[in-house]
Amino acid sequence: MKNQLLKISVITFCLSLFAVSCKTVVNDDSNLPKDISERPADENSQKYDQARLEAIESAIHEEIAKEECTNATDWTFSPIGSKACGGPVSYIAYPKKIESTLLPKIEFYKNAMSEYNKKYNITSDCMMPAEPTGVKCENGKAVLVY
Repeated sequence: MKNQLLKISVITFCLSLFAVSCKTVVNDDSNLPKDISERPADENSQKYDQARLEAIESAIHEEIAKEECTNATDWTFSPIGSKACGGPVSYIAYPKKIESTLLPKIEFYKNAMSEYNKKYNITSDCMMPAEPTGVKCENGKAVLVY
């Protein structure tokens, strides 16, 4: 009888252990890393700031690209960007008729690039780009003349 009672106790214990071990596990994903597409942009990262600069420059080029160059006298040029050592990165041709709206954007881009250079200790070659002497029209596009 003791033997039988011991068997029943052991079987009951094993079944209890089995039942407890089969309990449904709830996955808590709150501590797992998020998929990159679900993460918010890190507004304090160099990559984020670089993308912001590229977007500003792209918007400037897109605005200029809307205009066709048919008469070079209707176009002029401006320095654009800011090298870490100072001075522009390059020059850009634009139509004079959008000068009042475009120059503030070019200035904003220059200042944003200057801040980016300071924030991330960017270095550059410190060579000044050649300043154009004028603009000419080729196939509807403005081309800087050196």
